[in-house]
Formats: sequence, structure tokens, C-alpha cells
Amino acid sequence: MEEVTKQHENRMLIVIIFTIFAMAGEIFFGYITKSMSLLAEGYHMSVHVLTLGLTYIAYVIARKFKDSDLFKNGTHKIGVLAGYTSALFLGLTALGIIYESASRFFNPEEIKFTEAIYASIFALIINYICIAVMEGKLNLHHHHCEESKDYNYKAAYYHILSDILISILTIIALVLGKYFNCIHLDALTGIVGALMILVWASKLLKNTVKILIDIKSE
Repeated sequence: MEEVTKQHENRMLIVIIFTIFAMAGEIFFGYITKSMSLLAEGYHMSVHVLTLGLTYIAYVIARKFKDSDLFKNGTHKIGVLAGYTSALFLGLTALGIIYESASRFFNPEEIKFTEAIYASIFALIINYICIAVMEGKLNLHHHHCEESKDYNYKAAYYHILSDILISILTIIALVLGKYFNCIHLDALTGIVGALMILVWASKLLKNTVKILIDIKSE
């Protein structure tokens, strides 16, 4: 278990670096192209940088104090608490995306579709690399996140997975907008993606709360 946790910690550092590059690119091109879905995705990723950083810090603290008498029941709940906090951020981000997307739906702006499509494809590639790192596909030791009880790591995994979802929906919406003049799809994409994120966040909150307050699993 300790070896797996150390692998998760190392992978998180790599993912954070990739996420910072993707976030900066999406926000920059979101403003330039006036794409709401792209801009929302960029700000969504800025929250990810914060929560992924929280995830990494939780690993460092848990490792540093694993033999300390300060935590009489061990440090495993530090990661669970980080996962719970990340889920809260994920849910709040989704609500923010819904609000901004709804505003843009009723007040659409001209979008530079070609540039926005290229930026979304770039973000999708970065996010896929991050998922590959987290699942161990780019490491010698494979450990799939979905099989892990490390809710700190799973929270980070859901953050990146939600980015992939929104990137795919954004690309579809921008292509349809460019070639079929479906400009409202850009805003609708933000809403649909945010609703999916809320589902993941609620599931993660439920699992982490059970552990934090010691509710027996069914």
C-alpha cells in the first residue's frame, strides 16, 4: 500500500505540471476566441490546479507524519479529507459553469471557432496524457484508479476525467457551431458537462463522508 501511495504522489506531481500548461492555454484562447465552453473549461482547470495541489500536499503530509503519535488512528483520513474537499470544489465549479453558460446562452457572442477548436484539441491531448499517467499506463507498475480506495487520488482522477468530457463536448459544439451555425451549442455544452461533473462530485462526496464520520458500508 505504501508503494502504491508513493506512486500516486509522484504521478500527481506530473499531472499538476501538465494541467498548469493546459489551463493557461485554455484561458488565453478562451478570451481571444470568445468561446464560453473553452473559457469555462480553462477556469474549471484552474480549480483543478488548486485541488490537485491539495491532493499532492495531502500525500506529503500523510507520508511525513505516518509514524507520528499526533494521529492516533493513522494518517489515512488526511487523503480522504482532501478527496472530500476536492469534491466540494468540483461541485462548486460545475455550478459556476452552469451560471456562466446560461448567461452566454441568452447573450451569445461571436466565437472564433477555428482557434477555439485547435485549443480544445490541445487540451484534450494534455488531459488524456494526465489520465494515462494516473492509470499507470506511462509507468512500469500499473494500478488502475477505479480499483483504488484512495479517495484522494480518485478525486483528482475525476477532476481530470471531467476535463476530458468537457473537452470532447466542447470540440463537438465548436465544430457544429462553425459549420452549421449552431452558436447556442457552445453554451449548452457547458451546462451538459457541468451536470455530469455534479454527478461525479456527489458520488465522491457520499463515499468520503461515509469514511470521515465512520458510517459502515452497505
